[in-house]
Order: sequence, then structure tokens, then C-alpha cells
Amino acid sequence: QLQASGGGLVQPGGSLTLSCSASGFDVDSHDIGWFRQAPGKEREGVSCISSTGIRDYARSVKGRFTISRDNAKNTEYLQMNSLKPEDTAAYYCAARISPKGYGPTSQYEYDYWGQGTQVTVSS
Repeated sequence: QLQASGGGLVQPGGSLTLSCSASGFDVDSHDIGWFRQAPGKEREGVSCISSTGIRDYARSVKGRFTISRDNAKNTEYLQMNSLKPEDTAAYYCAARISPKGYGPTSQYEYDYWGQGTQVTVSS
């Protein structure tokens, strides 16, 4: 199971750190992705980290968001800086067991999903 937390209301330019805690498996043995979905929009990949530590980011968040892992806590993090109103969305973390051919940023690659945590960027 995955559980995402850390969302909230933040002003433009502010920061938030989302956490994705796992139970029943080790996060460092799976690829972990962060996704977001705004009302009326499709779910989009934000960032992912492979089991070997390779990181990838969507172009819209590169340079502002950082994905990381704490093996001791079996938790993944998404540090979000310089937040913009367009970052407002429900954020989800997901775990991929094995590649399916869609690419690491596609939601169809992922097998286990946590519940969403809402991030609202507004003044």
C-alpha cells in the first residue's frame, strides 16, 4: 500500500513537501512515480525515480521539484518549490512493478496507487 500526504494550501512562490509512505514492499525495489490531476484535466506524470535512483521530471516542474527517497523510512518525497497556481491539483504517488512499454511517466505503467493529496496554490 501507498499513502500520500503533505498537501495543503500555499501561496504562489511557496514550498511544500509531499510524502509517499509504503507498506508491504520496499520502495527502493520499485520505480516510484508522482502524478497530478487537476479538475477537468487528465492525470499527468510529474516525476519518477527508478529503483536504481534515476530521476526524471516533467518539463513543467524541472528545476522546481525534487524527488527523493529515504530507505530507512520506506518513504518517497516530492519537494516542491516556487509553486505556481497551475501546480494546483490532487497529487498521487504510485509504484511500478515492471515496465509495460508506456514509459516511466505514463500512469499506465504503475500498479499500485496511493490516495491523492490536494495541493492548492493560491493567494
